[in-house]
Amino acid sequence: MKRIKDIVDLSQDVPAHSYLPKPERIINGHPQQSIRNHFSSAHGDFSVGLWEGAPGRWHVVYTEDEYCEILSGESLIYDASGNVKVVGTGDRFVIPAGFNGIWEVVADCKKVYVTFQA
Repeated sequence: MKRIKDIVDLSQDVPAHSYLPKPERIINGHPQQSIRNHFSSAHGDFSVGLWEGAPGRWHVVYTEDEYCEILSGESLIYDASGNVKVVGTGDRFVIPAGFNGIWEVVADCKKVYVTFQA
Protein backbone atom coordinates (compact mmCIF):
# COMPACT_ATOMS: atom_id res chain seq x y z
CA MET A 1 0.00 0.00 0.00
CA LYS A 2 1.37 3.44 -0.91
CA ARG A 3 1.57 6.19 1.70
CA ILE A 4 0.10 9.60 0.98
CA LYS A 5 3.00 12.02 1.36
CA ASP A 6 0.94 15.08 2.35
CA ILE A 7 -0.76 13.50 5.37
CA VAL A 8 1.07 14.26 8.60
CA ASP A 9 1.79 11.18 10.72
CA LEU A 10 2.27 12.07 14.39
CA SER A 11 4.07 8.79 15.00
CA GLN A 12 6.98 9.96 12.83
CA ASP A 13 9.97 11.30 14.73
CA VAL A 14 10.67 15.02 14.40
CA PRO A 15 13.33 17.03 16.22
CA ALA A 16 12.41 18.23 19.70
CA HIS A 17 12.74 21.84 20.79
CA SER A 18 13.46 21.94 24.55
CA TYR A 19 12.86 24.99 26.72
CA LEU A 20 11.84 26.32 30.12
CA PRO A 21 9.05 28.83 30.68
CA LYS A 22 10.27 32.42 31.10
CA PRO A 23 11.94 32.71 34.53
CA GLU A 24 9.34 35.22 35.77
CA ARG A 25 6.57 32.68 35.05
CA ILE A 26 8.09 29.75 36.97
CA ILE A 27 6.52 29.32 40.42
CA ASN A 28 8.43 26.21 41.51
CA GLY A 29 10.27 23.17 40.24
CA HIS A 30 12.27 22.90 37.04
CA PRO A 31 9.48 22.53 34.45
CA GLN A 32 11.64 21.49 31.50
CA GLN A 33 9.45 21.18 28.40
CA SER A 34 9.81 20.08 24.81
CA ILE A 35 7.69 20.27 21.71
CA ARG A 36 7.83 18.24 18.55
CA ASN A 37 5.90 20.35 16.09
CA HIS A 38 4.65 18.04 13.34
CA PHE A 39 2.70 20.60 11.35
CA SER A 40 2.27 24.36 10.99
CA SER A 41 -0.04 25.92 8.43
CA ALA A 42 1.34 28.21 5.73
CA HIS A 43 0.14 31.26 7.68
CA GLY A 44 1.45 29.92 11.01
CA ASP A 45 -1.93 30.19 12.71
CA PHE A 46 -2.55 26.43 13.05
CA SER A 47 -0.10 23.93 14.58
CA VAL A 48 -0.13 20.28 15.67
CA GLY A 49 2.42 18.30 17.60
CA LEU A 50 3.52 16.63 20.81
CA TRP A 51 4.41 18.41 24.04
CA GLU A 52 6.19 16.95 27.05
CA GLY A 53 6.66 18.53 30.45
CA ALA A 54 8.56 17.67 33.62
CA PRO A 55 7.24 18.37 37.13
CA GLY A 56 6.95 22.02 38.03
CA ARG A 57 4.50 24.89 38.20
CA TRP A 58 4.30 28.05 36.08
CA HIS A 59 1.94 30.83 34.99
CA VAL A 60 0.31 30.43 31.58
CA VAL A 61 -1.30 33.04 29.32
CA TYR A 62 -3.03 31.64 26.24
CA THR A 63 -3.22 33.81 23.13
CA GLU A 64 -4.32 30.81 21.05
CA ASP A 65 -7.10 28.23 21.30
CA GLU A 66 -5.63 24.82 22.14
CA TYR A 67 -7.06 21.32 21.96
CA CYS A 68 -5.15 18.92 24.25
CA GLU A 69 -5.16 15.16 24.59
CA ILE A 70 -3.10 13.81 27.47
CA LEU A 71 -1.16 10.71 26.39
CA SER A 72 0.54 10.08 29.74
CA GLY A 73 1.15 11.68 33.11
CA GLU A 74 -0.85 14.10 35.18
CA SER A 75 -1.21 17.87 35.40
CA LEU A 76 -3.25 20.38 37.35
CA ILE A 77 -4.60 23.46 35.59
CA TYR A 78 -5.69 26.37 37.79
CA ASP A 79 -7.76 29.30 36.58
CA ALA A 80 -7.26 32.86 37.88
CA SER A 81 -9.77 32.22 40.70
CA GLY A 82 -7.88 29.15 41.96
CA ASN A 83 -10.32 26.55 40.61
CA VAL A 84 -8.46 23.43 39.48
CA LYS A 85 -8.90 20.85 36.74
CA VAL A 86 -6.98 17.59 37.10
CA VAL A 87 -5.99 16.12 33.73
CA GLY A 88 -4.40 12.76 33.06
CA THR A 89 -4.00 9.98 30.54
CA GLY A 90 -6.90 9.89 28.08
CA ASP A 91 -8.34 13.30 28.97
CA ARG A 92 -9.25 15.61 26.08
CA PHE A 93 -10.10 19.27 26.50
CA VAL A 94 -9.85 22.76 25.00
CA ILE A 95 -8.19 25.79 26.56
CA PRO A 96 -9.59 28.95 24.96
CA ALA A 97 -7.56 31.99 23.96
CA GLY A 98 -7.52 34.47 26.82
CA PHE A 99 -7.10 31.84 29.56
CA ASN A 100 -4.76 33.01 32.33
CA GLY A 101 -3.79 30.65 35.09
CA ILE A 102 -1.27 28.13 36.31
CA TRP A 103 -0.18 24.81 34.78
CA GLU A 104 1.38 22.31 37.15
CA VAL A 105 2.88 19.03 35.98
CA VAL A 106 2.56 16.52 38.82
CA ALA A 107 3.94 13.47 36.93
CA ASP A 108 5.88 13.72 33.66
CA CYS A 109 3.20 14.67 31.15
CA LYS A 110 2.88 14.15 27.41
CA LYS A 111 0.09 15.56 25.25
CA VAL A 112 -1.00 16.05 21.68
CA TYR A 113 -1.65 19.72 21.04
CA VAL A 114 -3.62 21.41 18.27
CA THR A 115 -3.45 25.20 18.38
CA PHE A 116 -5.21 27.93 16.45
CA GLN A 117 -4.10 31.54 16.71
CA ALA A 118 -6.91 33.84 15.51
